[in-house]
Amino acid sequence: MSALSQLNIIQVNGLSKVVSTFEGELSILSDISFNVKHGESVAVVGTSGSGKSTLLSLLAGLDTASSGEVMLDGEPLHKLDEEARAALRAAKVGFVFQSFMLVQSLTALENVMLPAELAGEHDAKEQALALLEKVGLSHRIDHYPSQLSGGEQQRVAIARAFVGSPKILFADEPSANLDSKNGHMIESLLFDLNKQNGTTLILVTHDEALAQKCERIIQIEAGELVHNSTEEMANVG
Repeated sequence: MSALSQLNIIQVNGLSKVVSTFEGELSILSDISFNVKHGESVAVVGTSGSGKSTLLSLLAGLDTASSGEVMLDGEPLHKLDEEARAALRAAKVGFVFQSFMLVQSLTALENVMLPAELAGEHDAKEQALALLEKVGLSHRIDHYPSQLSGGEQQRVAIARAFVGSPKILFADEPSANLDSKNGHMIESLLFDLNKQNGTTLILVTHDEALAQKCERIIQIEAGELVHNSTEEMANVG
């Protein structure tokens, strides 16, 4: 492993995404390059349609680029097939989505246990119980998603994302569907767990205040990287 890959958990070089439409080819992302250090918190910002959620999908190996390279913890995502990318995600990546993405037929405990069980881990229940306690839901373990508030569902989703101690957590608008109180609680949880576990946090957000809490802000506009800095920004969108 190179010295650069030991320093950076994500390396992006010349990343582009082009899709075909009835009107011809549409460029979603164009020649994006940046690195993310181990344990860093990074906000990806930009107006709607700028390409930031597509970038998140490419970084996580949920989508494939038209050109360019993504190294995820030393592994070349751009060279892996879907099966290998899925195995890499299961081993090293956690996700928190705006829409919670909980399995409605499973209890809170079962939802959090699921990734660990799929990975064949023998202590899935112990991990899940500990994480649900950490997010303040040890009294709700037997409740189904329909019996939980939006804030509680997102806390279950965060607990699930941290099962298996992933090296990287991707969060796409994690507090967008929540009221202000629950939104701030979710944001605090993400940063607390990021620091406690040393997990690299990459989140997509429209919220300038949330973006400013991250160590670095990457701004995408019209598919191009227009800002990549730890410096304070204004009007991040």
